[in-house]
Amino acid sequence: MHLQQTKRLSRATGGPQYYFHDLTEPVKLYLRNKGVVRVALVTPDGATKSNFFAISHDKKLDANLQAVPGKVGHDRIQQGHARMSIGESIRHWYSLLPGDFERIDLDIEIIDDTFYITPIECKYANKRRKIELERIDHPLTFSRHYVSPFWIDQLHHSDRIWPGILEWSIKEICRIVQD
Repeated sequence: MHLQQTKRLSRATGGPQYYFHDLTEPVKLYLRNKGVVRVALVTPDGATKSNFFAISHDKKLDANLQAVPGKVGHDRIQQGHARMSIGESIRHWYSLLPGDFERIDLDIEIIDDTFYITPIECKYANKRRKIELERIDHPLTFSRHYVSPFWIDQLHHSDRIWPGILEWSIKEICRIVQD
């Protein structure tokens, strides 16, 4: 599955649009049945709810973000009340350079009537190379068996900013638990 960015050269008429291509049958049927499905973006730091909506080919959003008949002819993602497009949001969360995408490959998981969209790789327009995006399965996990890269980076950052704070924190936690 992937998103294709359109309207790269005509930003004056609404900015980039992102059309779905090659949706799996379950995802396509779900979207066509619902008409509009809320989107959550899966980022390196975990899933984040968004104001993006997946819209079926024969629907559009009215001013109240309700599905009404439309004639676009493509399944797509719309901004809703989001400040930026889905592409700009992906650039932000994955620290990518500015520029127009040709396509964004993704996985979609349906959870609680929401499409959880995980970008896998992207290709900028007019560039040959694809960029593989980091996937972290358990971004906020900190257990005896697994510590996510997010937590490792956070702990290293904290120790650089406040040398000794981690050692002190562990001693304080152990002291309180012992009492």
